[in-house]
Parts: sequence; structure tokens; C-alpha cells
Amino acid sequence: MSTEVSGRAAPAAEAAPRPPGAGDGRPRQAPPRRRRGRRLGPGRPIPFAWAIGPLLLLAIWSVGSAAGWIDERNLSAPWDVLATARELIEDGRLQEHLAASTERALTGLVFGVGIGLLLALVAGLSRLGEGIIDGPVQIKRSIPSLALIPLLILWFGIGESMKVITITLGVLVPIYIHTHHGLRSIDSRYVELAETLRLSRRGFLRHVVLPGALPGFLLGLRFAVTSAWLSLVVVEQVNATSGIGYMMELARTYGQTDVILVGLVVYGLLGLISDGLVRLAQRKALTWQRTLAD
Repeated sequence: MSTEVSGRAAPAAEAAPRPPGAGDGRPRQAPPRRRRGRRLGPGRPIPFAWAIGPLLLLAIWSVGSAAGWIDERNLSAPWDVLATARELIEDGRLQEHLAASTERALTGLVFGVGIGLLLALVAGLSRLGEGIIDGPVQIKRSIPSLALIPLLILWFGIGESMKVITITLGVLVPIYIHTHHGLRSIDSRYVELAETLRLSRRGFLRHVVLPGALPGFLLGLRFAVTSAWLSLVVVEQVNATSGIGYMMELARTYGQTDVILVGLVVYGLLGLISDGLVRLAQRKALTWQRTLAD
């Protein structure tokens, strides 16, 4: 009997839970230490990273021209383009055309930014304003500026007014789209907080609306600057008597590939410099935002 009882009690003793900290006689291994994962994102910023792509293109162009892989009749060598640019600068022609192009682009940019910002504020702060304004702007967004040039010529002629208006129409669309999106994306909690604090209309615009719309506006400004230069390329080839586009169109008539490339390089540098200035302003104005670029 005693043997039976002891035999039945043995499994129960084995199944009994061990007290905390009790071991089974074998040394316990420490749990494996988790490896720290790599931080997501592009990493530390590289100085002058914006110049890597253009320098790489320049290197490919130079090697292809030196090796004879690129026909000079189709694409002049970089050193020939540089020599042509030096001649144009010495003659004063490049500065003259550059001044005319810059004046047109800046005038259209100022008008476009002002009108686009005003339309975005009206549509973003009023449902009625959005119903009136948003539809026509979206229609203009789907129509390229090149398609409007014949109609603008009939309305405004072929002078400077048509060119500035074309640039303005190309600029106001990205300003409106991104600023309007920024206004509609403001956190509703900030609006409720403004109502709780009983901010005035002016205080609400200053402390809630403008900071909330600023990221969208600056993003739209980057696209607007690019649109200004793209529209300028088009309008300066329509009965213009000055400007980088006119210089390129005249060079096309005489088959001067090097002059055309000088114009393209100037356009590219203008776009790169202006975008860099907007990005610098964006970084300074939005110091409270942390992104992967930081």
C-alpha cells in the first residue's frame, strides 16, 4: 500500500510548480541582447549633395565627347559650350538676354504667388469660396499653358502682357493647390483650442491659419518657381525679341547647337539656384518640423 501511494504521489510532486528562482541544477543563460536596429532615413546630410547629379552628368558628357561617342553636330562638347558662353559674355549678349528673362520670370512669379495665395485663402476659409474657386483652378491645372497661348495671343496680343500672364497662370496653380491643401489639413484640435481661448479673427489667422498653411505654401512655391521657368521657355519662343528663349530660337535657325546648349545650361542653373533659395527659406521657416532630412 505504501508503495502504491508513493508511486501515485511521485507524478504529483513532479508536476508541482517550482517556486520562483528555483533552478533545475543547470546554469541559466542570459537572454540574448537585442541588437539595436539601424535608424531609418537617409542618414547624415552630405555637403553639396545637390551638385553630385549635375557633376555626374557633366562627367558622362565630357567622356562621351572626348571618346567620340557623341556627334558634335548633334551635341557640342562641354569645352565648346564653355568657349561659346565666354564669347557671349564678352559681347554682352548673354547678360542682356538673361536680364530680360529674369524680369519676365520674376514679374509673373510675383503676380502668380499673390493671386494663388489669395485664392487659396478664400477657398480654404470658406465653403462658398471653395465651391466658386476650386473648380476653375482644377480645370486650369489640367490644361497646359502651351495650349492657352493661341487664345492669350488673341486676347492680349504678342507683347509682354501675354508672356507675363502665361507665367502667372503657370505659377498660381501650384501655389493654390498646396496652400489650399495646407489650410484644409490644419489639425481640428488647434481650431478648438482657438475657440476655447476665444481668439479674435485676426488672432486665429495669425496663430493658427498662417502657421498651418506655411508648409504647404513653401512646398507650392518650389513648384511655382519651376513652373515660372518652364513657362518662360515657352513664351520666349513666341515672337520675342529678347530673352534666353529668343537667343535659343535664333540659334536653332542658324544651326548653332553650342548656343542652344548655353541657353539650356543657363535655364538649368536658374532653376537650380532658385529652388535652392526656396529650400533654404523653407528650412529656416520650418525649424519646428523634424523630417528625415534633418
